[in-house]
Amino acid sequence: MDSDPDLNFSVWGSFGKARSQMSQFCDFCSEFSRFIAPAYHHDRCERSVQMRLYTMHKREFGLVFLAFFACFGMGVFIGLAGPPITSTTQQSVSQIANHPNGSEMATGPYHLITPPLTSYHQQFWLIAQIVTENKDEESFEKKFHVTITMDGIMEDDQTNTVVSSDHTHNRTRDLQCERQNCSEILILHMGYFDYAHYALTIRFYGLESIHTRYTIKDVNFFFRSYNPSFTRLEIWFRFVFLFCTFLVTCWFFISMKKYSVVHWSLEQKWMSLLMPMLILYNDPLFPLSFLVDSWFPAALDAAFQVTFLSALLLFWLCVYHGLRQNDRRFIIFYLPKLILVGSIWLSMVIVAVWQEIAEVNDPTFSYKLDTDHFYSFKVFLIVACPVYLAYLGLLIIRAYSELRSMPFFDMRLKFLTLLVFFVLGISISVTFFRFGIAVLQDNFIAQLSTSFRNSSEFLAVYGLLNFYIYTMAYVYSPTSNAVLEHSVMKDNPAFSMVNDSDEDVMYGSDDDGRKPLTINLTSKDDDSD
Repeated sequence: MDSDPDLNFSVWGSFGKARSQMSQFCDFCSEFSRFIAPAYHHDRCERSVQMRLYTMHKREFGLVFLAFFACFGMGVFIGLAGPPITSTTQQSVSQIANHPNGSEMATGPYHLITPPLTSYHQQFWLIAQIVTENKDEESFEKKFHVTITMDGIMEDDQTNTVVSSDHTHNRTRDLQCERQNCSEILILHMGYFDYAHYALTIRFYGLESIHTRYTIKDVNFFFRSYNPSFTRLEIWFRFVFLFCTFLVTCWFFISMKKYSVVHWSLEQKWMSLLMPMLILYNDPLFPLSFLVDSWFPAALDAAFQVTFLSALLLFWLCVYHGLRQNDRRFIIFYLPKLILVGSIWLSMVIVAVWQEIAEVNDPTFSYKLDTDHFYSFKVFLIVACPVYLAYLGLLIIRAYSELRSMPFFDMRLKFLTLLVFFVLGISISVTFFRFGIAVLQDNFIAQLSTSFRNSSEFLAVYGLLNFYIYTMAYVYSPTSNAVLEHSVMKDNPAFSMVNDSDEDVMYGSDDDGRKPLTINLTSKDDDSD
């Protein structure tokens, strides 16, 4: 049956209109595509030394990441086989000769002698746990006061007063009980020791009503300190990481010394700053903690670690932002980032140093229980960290939206982002699931409310940051033939691929219509900018 000519004309006319409208829509979208896939008018030409990243094949990338994960996994497995971080000794009041009886069980005094303490124990916590005869299905909470007298026992058995009974600090603690189980109560915390033994006299005030109703039958005291075996492991690993970092730093600067600093890429300049800070992070002065009876080495170690971590946070912000623009004036580029990261650094350093000084004056001091100033710093960090993560996420999204179609730039983004996500993921997991990084925890948190089962969490984060910097140092180092072929090149993908064959170009699109930058290779003005 013959088709109706008018109907065919109508169908083809409608199709032609739809096609015309679709073409107009595509033309409209193409006005925005130039901002998503940058073209020649994006001026990102920047003289820089060719990085090894530009010449690595896919299998080389695979080997680099395999080596990184293998080193990280080896550190974790060594930690799993290592000793526990803390050691605990329990002593019950009922086991002490001439222990308190009756109503005195709720008030004391409790006379205790600490176990032998050496510099390898690093820190010491005294924790109390009250045992009641409560058989009711109820829980209760009670605030009470604690006083403590501390005397240092010298080698000739003479005593020297460390904390007198009439010291002005009035410590308030919160007792929470559910049936016969009561929460642990921090009595004191010490960061270093002047004596091998301490004689303690502890008194409780305000628990008489609890004893009348529920009968306090015993008080368990826990002497908790660092495990000397873990301390020896920590010393060795810190020395190994310090030695390796020193070698890698020397190798990186030797490989870069043949080029002028003005020709270094943004990542190479930052590596020259991060690697010396990593040496401080590994703390070459750490042995002073075992040679000097002072709070200063511990505070200095905390300051070094906070400084390196803050520099790493600033590095991520600057690189993701700096890849998109060359106008990096201090006020408009660096100052906002310095204010954000610098405020985090300052608050953490103040907390660490303040805590160390306060504990010297009074071992019963606890930032979490005895002052509101540390709470203010904690609230600030809770607010500042999400702000930083949001800002970093915004820079990552904008960097990918503008540079994802540019060969070599997308290599830099993919390599950097993969490692950043891995480092952040491991660090956040250890921080929140295990309540802190081992070294930073003990300088930032006075109350030891949890103990690690082994050394794996410590080596996971400590080794992670070292291997992360080593990997970046290798990938961002100059190629061995950079001097022979093009010792100083533009950070422009089109320019960098002048001498590359099609087989050498591993990343990017072969579509000429999607080439992000155009350049006249016969022009003599290529280096005029």
